[in-house]
Amino acid sequence: MADLGYDPRFLDTDLAPPQAPAPGPDDDPALATPLDYVHFTVRMHPERRLAWWVAWNIDGLRLFPSDSISRSGQRFRLDPRIPADAQTGEEVYADNDLDRGHIARRSDLLWGTLDEAKQANSDSFCFTNITPQHQDFNQSGRGGIWGLLENAVLALEGLEDRRLTLFGGPVLAPDDPPYRGVQLPVEHWKVVVYRLDGQLRAKAFVLTQDLDGLEGAVPDFLDDFDTWLVPLDLLEERTGLAFPSLRETVEPDELRPALPVLVTDAEQVAW
Repeated sequence: MADLGYDPRFLDTDLAPPQAPAPGPDDDPALATPLDYVHFTVRMHPERRLAWWVAWNIDGLRLFPSDSISRSGQRFRLDPRIPADAQTGEEVYADNDLDRGHIARRSDLLWGTLDEAKQANSDSFCFTNITPQHQDFNQSGRGGIWGLLENAVLALEGLEDRRLTLFGGPVLAPDDPPYRGVQLPVEHWKVVVYRLDGQLRAKAFVLTQDLDGLEGAVPDFLDDFDTWLVPLDLLEERTGLAFPSLRETVEPDELRPALPVLVTDAEQVAW
């Protein structure tokens, strides 16, 4: 039986997922309970029908190559544990340039035993782990580095046990453009946590996507698919989430680059 859910002790210290504001009196209590899958956990937003945050672990020493476990035959599907109308499903993606974009990358989750990796592969296709992403943003083959950040860290010399802990999700801003009954996230965020030469380190990133040209979206309001290394303070401000575990366990200088830095190559990050 595969272990379910994000492991907060994966890096041998307590790293709880981000803290969301307390549920309101009208919020569905079912949505306040995180949903566990193999190697990752999702907390849904009570109103936006998308994940508020996703937390996952990568064991690089036990990671299967992504092409060794097929995505063929996998279907994107709603999670039956929560109401269907609390999730963003297939209707948003028909006949447009929106991809069903994984938050926790499928390839990040393919580790453990073969049975665990296969179940994690399947679990990753739940719509709770998916956001509407323009195809240019989501498909790493188009040159973006967003999907390659984990690869860059796993390749570092001095990375203990080839293990990573990650948090990520959409930035659910109140002015995100409406489209087919949902608001499309303009930005996404990711935090990468790891041990390098014995020191716990963390880096926070925000990525913007341009939704110009999509029917019903607001044009010309963003640069195209820019990845930024950002201070944790700024990430908390933009997401409304708090990261007390990171502040308790990671050196403050790790969490506070002087300014947001545009990242065009993962190698330019001072990991």
